[in-house]
Amino acid sequence: MTAPSGGVVSPDITRRRRLVEENLLRFLTPDVCRIPGKLREAMEYSLTAGGKRIRPVVLLSAGGVVGGNEEDLLPFACAVEYIHTYSLIHDDLPAMDDDDFRRGRPTCHKAFDEGTAILAGDALLTEAFRVMADSPLAARDPGKAVRAIALLARASGAEGMVGGQMMDLYPDRSTGRSSPQDARSGRPDPGASEVEEIHSRKTAALFSASSGMGGILGGGDESQVETLIRFGRALGLLFQVTDDILDETGSFEEMGKAVAKDRAREKLTVPAVYGMEAATKLAESLSRESISALSAFGESADTLRDIVRIVTTRRS
Repeated sequence: MTAPSGGVVSPDITRRRRLVEENLLRFLTPDVCRIPGKLREAMEYSLTAGGKRIRPVVLLSAGGVVGGNEEDLLPFACAVEYIHTYSLIHDDLPAMDDDDFRRGRPTCHKAFDEGTAILAGDALLTEAFRVMADSPLAARDPGKAVRAIALLARASGAEGMVGGQMMDLYPDRSTGRSSPQDARSGRPDPGASEVEEIHSRKTAALFSASSGMGGILGGGDESQVETLIRFGRALGLLFQVTDDILDETGSFEEMGKAVAKDRAREKLTVPAVYGMEAATKLAESLSRESISALSAFGESADTLRDIVRIVTTRRS
């Protein structure tokens, strides 16, 4: 992860990111899961392509806020990264966003082929749920595990990521310019309303689930879990807004993929609907909202606050 401007990434973030990196393939080893050779290569190629691992780090950090055991949470954190990686493989396909590069190297379907990429994504999605169901925590406290798994399933499926991708592929073309305030009001512009829903489903849902899962698995009470879910949603929206801004202003070197493609495809992005100035103000508002959601946790949530700062500085 990139450090906030003028600072360094907190030791907890660095350590948790390394923990995820070191264990991503642990749950897919041949003695645990028999995977045909080419399919394994494609899955591992995409899993080890780098990235910030921000979603699993959010899960581990949220679990830490409520006193959870990191080793118990680790299979669930890796499962979240499997699902995120699956979504990237499928998003990059020619029928979706049609990208040739991801994180600075050829996308899965370019490194292998489209059929292999589709199956690698399918496998990662499915194995994620096997890893969670087989975890020691699930054996010891199945009720808690089922609750967390259900939250992730809802965020990943038709109501969440898949539904958001569908809306992104086939948006409502009755789009006009608006402002963040209009989008939050009772009578938003159709484009503003839809872009917020797309982002809520496609990006914020998995962030929200990651944070909420940490709260559930870590033993948080209902109020704490709901607060963490609310935090995750604001963080996810912030992440997507900064991503939209960087697609307009960033470079291939910064993004690891082609830029300025969203506008060329007339996608419903925050800058396209609101304008760049309003998009920047919305990012600032979401950053404050994310930080504010953590006020009840005191210093125990400092790592989550650092994550907000890291996401915020991506656009600078």
